[in-house]
Amino acid sequence: MARWGRTGWRRALAAVAAAALATPVAAQSYRDRLPQDEVIYFLLPDRFDNGDKSNDRGGLNGDRLVTGFDPTDKGFYHGGDLKGLLRRLDYIQALGATAVWVGPIFRNKPVQGPAGHESAGYHGYWITDFEHVDPHFGIDADFKTLVDAAHARGIKVYMDIIVNHTADVIRYAECDDCAYRSRADYPYTRKGGVTGPAINAGFAGDAVVTAANFAKLTDPRYAYTPFVPKGGEHAKSPEWLNDPIFYHNRGNSTFSGESSTTGDFFGLDDLMTENPRVVSGMIDIFGGWIDRFGIDGFRIDTARHVNPEFWQAFIPAMQARARARNIPNFHIFGEVHDSSPAALARFTRVDAYPAVLDFGLRQAVVDTVAGTRGTDVFETLFAADALYGGGPDTPLQLPTFTGNHDDGRFATEVRRAFPKAGDEEVMARVMLADAMLMTLRGVPTIYAGDEQGFVGDGGDQDAREDMFPSRVPSYNDNRLIGTATTTATAHFGRDNPLFRQIATLARLRLSTPALTRGRQVMRAREEKPGLLAISRFDPTTGQEVLVAFNTATTALDRQVEIGTDGAVATLAGAGCATKPSAPGSLRVRLAPLGYAVCRIGAAR
Repeated sequence: MARWGRTGWRRALAAVAAAALATPVAAQSYRDRLPQDEVIYFLLPDRFDNGDKSNDRGGLNGDRLVTGFDPTDKGFYHGGDLKGLLRRLDYIQALGATAVWVGPIFRNKPVQGPAGHESAGYHGYWITDFEHVDPHFGIDADFKTLVDAAHARGIKVYMDIIVNHTADVIRYAECDDCAYRSRADYPYTRKGGVTGPAINAGFAGDAVVTAANFAKLTDPRYAYTPFVPKGGEHAKSPEWLNDPIFYHNRGNSTFSGESSTTGDFFGLDDLMTENPRVVSGMIDIFGGWIDRFGIDGFRIDTARHVNPEFWQAFIPAMQARARARNIPNFHIFGEVHDSSPAALARFTRVDAYPAVLDFGLRQAVVDTVAGTRGTDVFETLFAADALYGGGPDTPLQLPTFTGNHDDGRFATEVRRAFPKAGDEEVMARVMLADAMLMTLRGVPTIYAGDEQGFVGDGGDQDAREDMFPSRVPSYNDNRLIGTATTTATAHFGRDNPLFRQIATLARLRLSTPALTRGRQVMRAREEKPGLLAISRFDPTTGQEVLVAFNTATTALDRQVEIGTDGAVATLAGAGCATKPSAPGSLRVRLAPLGYAVCRIGAAR
């Protein structure tokens, strides 16, 4: 294996930073920016910063099983809140982010789970009150202050929302952990199975999504006998959410077949999103957040577990609500946890989604930079861009990422795949992945902590470390990259090489239309670790920008096809010759795990 010098990437980064900082970003109203013009920063409020210790227990009294607060346990509230996020907007802006995606802030069931296996709703996905901020995070006025302050800086605010399910409040008389019961075996018109007594006379099934049809669905006891335990009759808000008739009540999803959209998500109450009353109710709820706070977009959780007809009504309604509020570029993207471009594209063609999170690109980067597959996987990935509704232009607004709060951090993937790699190699691989994220098509999304070299132990709770000083032992024993510190100390500094690289590339991206809105042309790829080269073109001027990456641990020296002649300027990284070797061909020499971003010729 070729060695890269300990200070080589540091010198290169410093040079790139100086060049980028000399290039001003054009002033622009934040409302005018298209979704693809953004760099997104994603965070869970509970794990970001604690600006108000008085709300750590959410106004509740008792132990952690009542309040949900235990900063020493990775599965409970740690104290982060909206005031903490507010006071860190300068940090987010310094990183180069132009939009902040805030994990769900709605009031949650504080604690749920079987005895001995309880955890808290710190993540925000167990909603009871869809209309107000969870007291652990503050009050509605705190969110208004945050949004207004972000907008004053030109930073957009995206909310993370859920319509598939609520917190686990409804119980079944027959069992605690209930298996899924299908529509064939347990039809809506029989109580407890096909041989049971008749109920819901005239109901034509949940595929007939009309108010007249659903008016005939009055008895929810077709599969199980759902009930709300005493004391929980009014646990949810708005009040209509407390009626079991608005839920599927069929037991736990197997995440396949019909249960994918009609089963309970790990026991959470699964809303019957086919019912027109649920559709109109959810439109009222989330349209209200647009009206009250002027937010700029929604990331929608568990999108694949909701029927298409719901999205076909809900998404246009949200876009219309935003336009009425003078928000013309409202960014909506769904979480469809699948790396297949065909599966992802379906949601833009059938379900009316403008965009989905690009799990396909994430997998390609993991396979090549945190793995050993050839760079030809990117050719396969990008060739499928034509599948999306709207064609190849649609993937320009797909949020791209290399790791997140569910799947884990990219640095964790590197450490897992290359357990014998030293810190220099791990750093080089993470920087290469960041360079891909910031220069390829899509909307780069940074998960809080990645810029500080966080390396978790896995996914889910193991990837949800605190940015403020942590008291969780399994977080604090992690070996971070780019720093000798641990998560036991606050990480809002700006000296980690990863922070500096992302800030530099973000500024470059935002000042280079070819990188935000430009089409891509594949120039080179290999069936083994090595060269990936792609040209991107300014949609207005035709300016060509070549991005080249070396996923191998040996240096490479290659000729790469280009479409423009003239002088070549290196914008980031290193390796492009200063002029073409011949018309249509440029020499590229990349260090092991190196990259280069180069402008070719003059704008046409």
